Amino acid sequence: MKLSEELQERGFIYQSSVEDVSEILDADKRTVYLGIDPTADSIHVGNLVPYMLLNRLMLAGHKVILLMGGGTALIGDPGGKSEERPFAEPEVIAQQAVKMEAGVRKFVSDEVRFVNNYDWLSKLSMIEYLRDIGKHFTVNAMIKKDIVANRLTEDNSISYTEFSYSLLQGYDYYHLHTEYGCDLQIGGSDQWSNILAGVDFIRRKTGNTVYALTMPLVVDKASGKKFGKSEGNAIWLDAEKTSPYAFYQFWLNTSDDSVIDYLKLFTFLTLAEIGEIGKTFNENPGARGAQKKLAYEVTKFVHGGEVAEAIERVSASLFGEVALSDLSDTEIGILKENAPLTQTASGTTIVDILVEAGLATSKREARTFIEGGAVQVNGVRVEDVEGALTVEKNGELVLLKRGKKNVGLVEVG
Repeated sequence: MKLSEELQERGFIYQSSVEDVSEILDADKRTVYLGIDPTADSIHVGNLVPYMLLNRLMLAGHKVILLMGGGTALIGDPGGKSEERPFAEPEVIAQQAVKMEAGVRKFVSDEVRFVNNYDWLSKLSMIEYLRDIGKHFTVNAMIKKDIVANRLTEDNSISYTEFSYSLLQGYDYYHLHTEYGCDLQIGGSDQWSNILAGVDFIRRKTGNTVYALTMPLVVDKASGKKFGKSEGNAIWLDAEKTSPYAFYQFWLNTSDDSVIDYLKLFTFLTLAEIGEIGKTFNENPGARGAQKKLAYEVTKFVHGGEVAEAIERVSASLFGEVALSDLSDTEIGILKENAPLTQTASGTTIVDILVEAGLATSKREARTFIEGGAVQVNGVRVEDVEGALTVEKNGELVLLKRGKKNVGLVEVG
């Protein structure tokens, strides 16, 4: 299968500057660039698709440049915003760029070239900007762009600063084209007009043809929400901002409607392997085999194989698939740090522990759960409403479960 065909099958391609995307991907080996404005010090899962595409392009033999927008981040991209972005201090942007680059380097090849557009934009004079860049852009065309037109209303406005953002991005493409032979820029679909500005600018300045590709907006089919948005709590790729356990759980909770699509986008499994996973999943979706595979593969990609394997076992232990006694000390540590933990004394009744652990709202409700056969301790159904929890040694961990999904870890001592 050609690279262009595989990327389309996986869902990576949304817009292309030429009608036949194979012209871009299947002919000559290209130098590709992705721009990232360091408006934070890490990326989150909502930004992951471009990096998965870059890795696939590298595997196919294309060269990759990652541009840190240390200069453009000082201006602010108006795309997707209904009002002016607040300015960040230059030293803050510089610090965030360093941290973001360090984080990104962990999951891209050493062959990737990192550059920072502050290095050339900060040296650009006003005269150069107006004569050598501004001359090739018409206001007529710029105000028709969605990212500008949406701000030109009675209740809103756009400053010349943000209005000029696409000129700077276009100049970035021109600089990378003349300096490194870059001839393909990729980005999210919200960057389409900015990327095309660079394609057109290079044509006007040099007469050369360069290309543009964008990726679609990824949406959870079940909720209709933009991928990676979870009530304002971003899932970061930085382990200090989002623990690898929480990262794994995010993917494990993928909806049935979206899981196969996400396997295509966010893993390096072959399409044939994903097809087999899909068949098994359709036969028994309740086993959530596709979600488990997705969670493991993405966690391995971002945090490494050892971490992914440990978290996979810890997660399985919460559902009784791996005994707590079979976990290593490291895995027990992960479990205690992340699972709901209740500490209680040996001899405490199961009814009281259910309430303490938040698995029942009252003793009456706890008794009802036990009588209905909904409560388990270490995988064994509790039948005695007056039963107590006793252990042989202090600090022993016990898995308390109510129903299929409500679990709690109890430390008894």
